Parts: sequence; structure tokens; C-alpha cells
Amino acid sequence: MKKIVTFGEIMLRLAPPGYQRFSQASQFDVIYGGGESNVAVSLANYGLPVEFVTRLPNNDIGECALMEMRKRNVGTTHVLRGGERLGIYFLEMGAVARGSKVVYDRAHSGMASIQAGMVDWEEVFRDAQWFHWTGITPALSQGAADATLEAIQAANRLGITVSTDLNYRKNLWTYGKKSSEVMPELTAGCDIILGNEEDAGKHFGIHPEGVDVTKGDTMDASAYISVCRQLMERFPRCKKAITTLRGSISASHNSWTGVLYDGKKLYEAPTYQITHIVDRVGGGDSFMGGLIYGLLTYPNDDQKALNFAVAASCLKHTIYGDANLATLPEVETLMKGDASGRVSR
Repeated sequence: MKKIVTFGEIMLRLAPPGYQRFSQASQFDVIYGGGESNVAVSLANYGLPVEFVTRLPNNDIGECALMEMRKRNVGTTHVLRGGERLGIYFLEMGAVARGSKVVYDRAHSGMASIQAGMVDWEEVFRDAQWFHWTGITPALSQGAADATLEAIQAANRLGITVSTDLNYRKNLWTYGKKSSEVMPELTAGCDIILGNEEDAGKHFGIHPEGVDVTKGDTMDASAYISVCRQLMERFPRCKKAITTLRGSISASHNSWTGVLYDGKKLYEAPTYQITHIVDRVGGGDSFMGGLIYGLLTYPNDDQKALNFAVAASCLKHTIYGDANLATLPEVETLMKGDASGRVSR
């Protein structure tokens, strides 16, 4: 099978143990993760060949991040070395009525200082069938946005499927450009678009028609069809528009599902009640990893591909850390309706 390529920043995650607040912490747990690296780990975990492209500082911390990818069977052949530092984010885990908090410290990182022309995309995409990026990367810097556009255009020329997770992060767009000025050109080159109503609204001014989906903790999947339709009208290359639907009952209890629109039909996945969340960071990335796997494995069954993505991301909420380490048999078991969590002996 041809490989999948993901492009973005991997960071050092520092989190107080358990559910401690930053002000209580005397130590931090160390994890390495990021949107595109998390997707790569999911795909490798399901047995697919995947390459992660990034730029890391040439020091011990950069080497640790590289080792984390290699440990998970993610290809690192095309990782660049350079820049001042590895980006960091601090995570305070929320519980019940107290939400989680994230503080970014990623200025001047290797990825933030990347420039167009540094990556040989023709070489990276040799024997590739899929390229994935997220809206986080072009938010880092003009150079990162330029490199992302360069990658998308190369993938388009080579006939490689391009997917994006729109991932709007307001705290990252600080280098003088608004996301609405950058994201449309990048998204125009995408075949598969994942994003919720906030992403579509902030990036493109696209909003659900005739309903307010932001109120309450219940989710009406049909309300999102207008967002998917508008995305496909705005970006004609798009063949499938997908959104995850999270109902937040509390920081510890979410309902979780997703919908996929192919321009003709809206597919709805089963809804899961995740009543004891272990770690919700990376939930969307695990969905994207599951979706790419599903679309490649079940190319003529969008319903099954969507169901796989939702089940995979449901399981991610039970795993500490950024990446989804659920196995293929575990996802398939949940897809069949077995959520018993019985001991496997």
C-alpha cells in the first residue's frame, strides 16, 4: 500500500499529574504530541505506512520527539532539523464542571521558523497516496503557511488525495494575518474537509442555516448539513465534508458522534456517551486518523468509514496522552456494539 504523509508540528506537552491545577504542580508529566503527529500515530497503529514531516531543533529534546514517532512506527525520513527550540504546550486537565486549560509556548520553534523551499515535496510524495494537514500549521507563521501551500500544490499536481482538519485556534493567529486571509487558498486544494461549525465560521464565515447548534448539550446531526453543503459549494474540489459533534455535559462527560456529507447524502454515526473521560486532547485527531483509515479500507462504504472514525475517537477519550493507542481489534469490537469494557484474557 502507498504511504500517507502528514505535515505539522510536534510539541512537548507538560501537564500536572492527575487533575492538579497549574498552581498546585511541583512536577509535570512529559508527553510528545501534535495534531498531525497524532494522526500519523493512529494510522501507524492500524498498520498503514505513514510518514510525518516536521522541523525539529537539533538538540536532545528534538531527538526525544523524533524517538517518540519512531517508537510508534511512524516514518521520519523527511524530518528536517533546525530552529531554536521545540514548541511546548502546558495542559491543565479539567474535571466535572471545570474545563481544561491550554497555554502555548511555541514561538521561534523549528516549525514556526520553517520556510517554503525547505522541504523537497516531490521526494516526500514519492509512493504517497494521501496528504494530511491541519489549520494549526498555517497559524504558526507566514513561513509555515507558505510551506503548507507548497505541499498542497505539489500533492494536487501529483494526484494525491489531500485532507484537512480545519482546527481553528484563535491564540495562534498572531503573526499579522487572519485565518480568513490564509485558509481559503489552502482549503481550495483539499478533497476531504473535516471541521465543526466554529471552524467553518471563523475561517470562512460559514454558519449553520436556520438553527443555533451552539446551545445546549444535545446534538441534531441534520443541523450540520447546511455547513457541509456550504463548504462543498465554496470549495468545489471537496468530495466529502465531515464534522464531529460533541455534546459537553461536563468536562468529564461528553456525547460524541459525527456526520459525513458526500454532496448527495448525509451519513450519521452512532452516538457514544463518554461518561468518564480520561483525556480528551487529541480526540479530533483520532477521529481524522480513523476516518483516513476507514476511507482507504472501505472505499465504497462511507457509513462504515464514518462509524470507524467515531468509534476510534470514542476510545481515544479513554487513553491518557495526545495520541490514540487503541488497537484495530478494539475499534472493530466497539463498532459491533460491544462497549462492555470486559477484561481480555
